[in-house]
Amino acid sequence: MGLVATNPQSARQLRPIDLARRHGLSAQAVRNYEEAGILPAAGRTPHGYRTYTPLHALALAAFLALVPGHGHATATSIMRAVNEGEMDEAFRLIDESHAQSLDDRRTLRAVENALRDLGSATAPATAPERRAATGGMFIGPLADELGIRPATLRKWERAGLVQPRRDPLTGYRVYDEADVRDAQLAHQLRRGGYLLEQIAPLIAQVRAAGGLEPLEAALHDWRARLSARALAMLSGAAELETYLAERG
Repeated sequence: MGLVATNPQSARQLRPIDLARRHGLSAQAVRNYEEAGILPAAGRTPHGYRTYTPLHALALAAFLALVPGHGHATATSIMRAVNEGEMDEAFRLIDESHAQSLDDRRTLRAVENALRDLGSATAPATAPERRAATGGMFIGPLADELGIRPATLRKWERAGLVQPRRDPLTGYRVYDEADVRDAQLAHQLRRGGYLLEQIAPLIAQVRAAGGLEPLEAALHDWRARLSARALAMLSGAAELETYLAERG
């Protein structure tokens, strides 16, 4: 739907409702965007009514295009910085969003690589005397298998990466199959340079998914969301460039 002029004699004056209709918004939303600094300040009629111009329409289009890629809060900050003439701040905010997206993509790749390594690895058989009476592995054999110290596994436990139970006969930590899987995944990610606080939520996703296979579907969805965000960032950049060119 095209923008409707306020009256035939002032083709470049637009009412709040004219901007709102184009994007399926309410007139109040347009006024709120202006008050938030997303749009430049509106003109006023002699009776105090707001009047907008095609430049305001471009600002609104730029903001709405930025939201899917950068989020509402960051898109608001970007537009406010632009309208205040703080272009360095606007570019910094845009760069931060791209950096976060790149970090997310690197994390996704690290998890995918870790899962692939786990899938191709063959766990060595554990001698019966090195297993708990109720099944599972004690901390020493698991640490040996991973090539780390038992103290590292205890540190991972404090960080929530593994959740061993206690053997009722000895009181020793016992790592069942899921714990061994989580420890192996944590080990791969640590080798990739990831911090414990970055690994913990990923391990939690594995547990919530019920294992590695369901997580693969979640990773596929994650990749799709990252791709959609990248495309949204491109669309937002194009609309913002149009607005900046018109601002001069």
